[in-house]
Amino acid sequence: MAAVTALRSSCRAAGRLFKLSDIGEGITEVTVKEWYIKEGDSVSQFDSICEVQSDKASVTITSRYDGVIRKLHYSIDDIAFVGKPLVDIEIDASKGVASEEDVVETPPMSHEEHTHQEIKGHKTLATPAVRRLAMENNIKLSEVVGTGKDNRILKEDILNYLAKQTGAILPPKAEIVSPLRKTEAVPAAPKDKARRVPVPVSRPIAFSGKDKTEPVTGDSECFTGFQKAMVKTMSAALKIPHFGYSDEVDLTQLVQLREELKPLAETRGVKLSFMPFFIKAASLGLLQYPILNASLDESCQNVTYKASHNIGVAMDTEQGLIVPNVKNVQVCSVFDIAVELNRLQSLGSAGQLGTSDLTGGTFTLSNIGTIGGTYAKPVILPPEVAIGALGKIQVLPRFNGKGEVFKAQIMNVSWSADHRIIDGATMARFSNLWKSYLENPASMLLDLK
Repeated sequence: MAAVTALRSSCRAAGRLFKLSDIGEGITEVTVKEWYIKEGDSVSQFDSICEVQSDKASVTITSRYDGVIRKLHYSIDDIAFVGKPLVDIEIDASKGVASEEDVVETPPMSHEEHTHQEIKGHKTLATPAVRRLAMENNIKLSEVVGTGKDNRILKEDILNYLAKQTGAILPPKAEIVSPLRKTEAVPAAPKDKARRVPVPVSRPIAFSGKDKTEPVTGDSECFTGFQKAMVKTMSAALKIPHFGYSDEVDLTQLVQLREELKPLAETRGVKLSFMPFFIKAASLGLLQYPILNASLDESCQNVTYKASHNIGVAMDTEQGLIVPNVKNVQVCSVFDIAVELNRLQSLGSAGQLGTSDLTGGTFTLSNIGTIGGTYAKPVILPPEVAIGALGKIQVLPRFNGKGEVFKAQIMNVSWSADHRIIDGATMARFSNLWKSYLENPASMLLDLK
């Protein structure tokens, strides 16, 4: 259909082209993963239409109209393009029709960064859901600063404005397990879903008889959306002058502490790994060395110091390498971080992480030790300026202060930093502080907020 076409019926009705709108993050195409409706179904505003997978995350598309689905333009696993028709919806033409764009939940931007947006003098942009939320709470949209594209007002902006007016802290939604989440939770994977069998280490060698060339950015079976994103990110990382710093950490006391706390965490339904301790120690170090939690603009003229410690954790999944991040670590306990990591790992394994989980990171830790290896040369994820790679924990002989040999739990760490704004001394001091927290876990209590 090149234009909107009237559909004949007993009442006044019209066909409506439901186009896939701009999802943000420069995304131009997505893969249709699941349809929640079929041709002939009736839908209302804000009903879920489908789930699509970009090279960033999974996004649920919702309806802008009340009407009947007449045509689905794509099948499962087809590539859908931004600005092209997604479905045809027959609507009652006597009712007011809003914009032809579909509704996409957009992750909020930080309100605490140094650069603030100015309020433009044009018409307020907001979805019907946001306008309804504002009306229910007697909030004038003109008084709310939008953080979305073109100053669009998001649901998060309304909630933050309401919290400031009442002085209340917004509670998490009932279905959200983690206390860290500020946005709507992504549905967890069904418990009864059978776990996939791990891929064997050795695979039979396939001989095709000739070379095979496939485009990285095209519709290739070998390159998923996440792998395409990694190609773009690593290409951008080549512009950053990396320098490395490595050291070893004695985790003997931390290993003992974790063994004592594991049963307590299990009674609360949470698996306690070493990673929450590593993340919290990094956050305490970033409070002392904020330059490592910053970003540098493309012209290398301005440095933005991030107020939030959104620490990313690299995960190896069947969909490829993903780096979700734990938000606002600076105000979280070790247990809070463990809860959030459990949630991210569960959704990451199921391929259900949302855009907000995968964006907004300010610092990254990569635990290569879960696979193997001691040292690495991690690559910085732009626009971040530092990253750490953690090796496997080994039992090795070491000498104590009396010259006696003892068994120590040793882990190697490798740091990479942007040498344009971070010098070796700063990286070494940060690493020493981070190391001291882990070698003497009780010392973290002195600096916890």
